[in-house]
Amino acid sequence: MPTANPIKRTNRIAIVVVVLVLAVVVVLAKTSRQPLSDPQFAAKAAQGSLAEVELGRLAAQKSQSETVRAFGERMATDHTKSKANLEKIAAQQNTLPEDLDKDAQKNYEKLSKLNGPAFDRSYAQDMVKDRKKDVAEFQKEASAGKNEAIRSFAADALPTLQDHLKAAREMKDLSDRSVTAVPNLPK
Repeated sequence: MPTANPIKRTNRIAIVVVVLVLAVVVVLAKTSRQPLSDPQFAAKAAQGSLAEVELGRLAAQKSQSETVRAFGERMATDHTKSKANLEKIAAQQNTLPEDLDKDAQKNYEKLSKLNGPAFDRSYAQDMVKDRKKDVAEFQKEASAGKNEAIRSFAADALPTLQDHLKAAREMKDLSDRSVTAVPNLPK
């Protein structure tokens, strides 16, 4: 039985090690984002508020659930106020976006095609996911932002966002329970 060439085997091991190291580097690069700069945070917060207003209005129109409609109306109201506060702060320093970003527009279009329980379920899932992300970003800005006005805005908005997350989780739980009670609905 021929023996494997030790040089070829060493080369294969080296290639596997290099591939694994590169995979780890890619994963770390994707998961360890640098904090947003203050202007980036302000722009992202403004676009987020725009999206929440539009999605909240959509929820008020399309939802079958009173809980989802009420949550959507609250999101529209709270984020209209939040965006107005941010505009006052940023007026001297930044120009804020006036349109939804590409991802928010795509999400709006996806949700606008749904109705009733399918809308409620998808909206609730999206709201929990987005609220978690928003809370984390606002916590970072509130603790590490360089611009005092924007840092204060983030700190002031944080309790409302945390309350939104709690309400979104409750809404999702209700939506999940109502879906499991109705047969033949995809989950």
